[in-house]
Amino acid sequence: MLAVALAVRFTSTGPVLFLQKRTGRNGRNFTIVKFRTMAHIADGAHRPATTASNQRFTPIGPFLRRWKLDELPQLLNVLAGHMSLVGPRPKLPQHLIAVLPCRPGITGAATAAFAREELTLSYVPGRHLDFFYRSVVLPAKHRLDVEYMTNATFLSDLKLIVKSILRRWNNSIPEMLLNAWDYEQRSTMNDGVITESDVVDMSTPMLPAMHCHTSTRMDVPQAQPMDWVELRLVADSTRGTTP
Repeated sequence: MLAVALAVRFTSTGPVLFLQKRTGRNGRNFTIVKFRTMAHIADGAHRPATTASNQRFTPIGPFLRRWKLDELPQLLNVLAGHMSLVGPRPKLPQHLIAVLPCRPGITGAATAAFAREELTLSYVPGRHLDFFYRSVVLPAKHRLDVEYMTNATFLSDLKLIVKSILRRWNNSIPEMLLNAWDYEQRSTMNDGVITESDVVDMSTPMLPAMHCHTSTRMDVPQAQPMDWVELRLVADSTRGTTP
């Protein structure tokens, strides 16, 4: 961690650590700690949905993000009791779509499945980025975390940690969600413009509840590609419709 801290300090101006408010267990807010990977902005006005091209990264920022080294200071959050090693990622308050009954984690099922999220989001037109992130990505992440946390065991957590350290990522789910969403938009939008009626009311209780208990299931659910019906369900559940 010291080597990373020194690299951040001597390759860009600004603080070494990046502090941000996140929502944790039972809706309680806490301050998450990360190594800074983006150019320092005094008012902290970074875009909430990050792509590979819409932020000003530091010289070593992309490297730190690629290898998840920017997440190392979150071990302090674990020691403070705000987070655990494995669990759903803590969300920005404006991105919260369901209250977490568990402590958020440094890594998790959705974290592994969306490890290359920034690259996938870079293919989404800027005017549609926030809509796509809120209506497709966040519900998909929630579903993955619900499935995993409901059946989580010590062994499955250990396997997921090893998978994260070895960077055994599978980008098939984000890619298929992007393709399915693009098809839906081309089929339903008039003149390629998203209207206010397309925006999701995230307060509507359409998402499955998350339960944090263990069972006899010992394998980590793999991030396998969803079939077309499941992709439609992920997208349509955010609109309140069925395929």
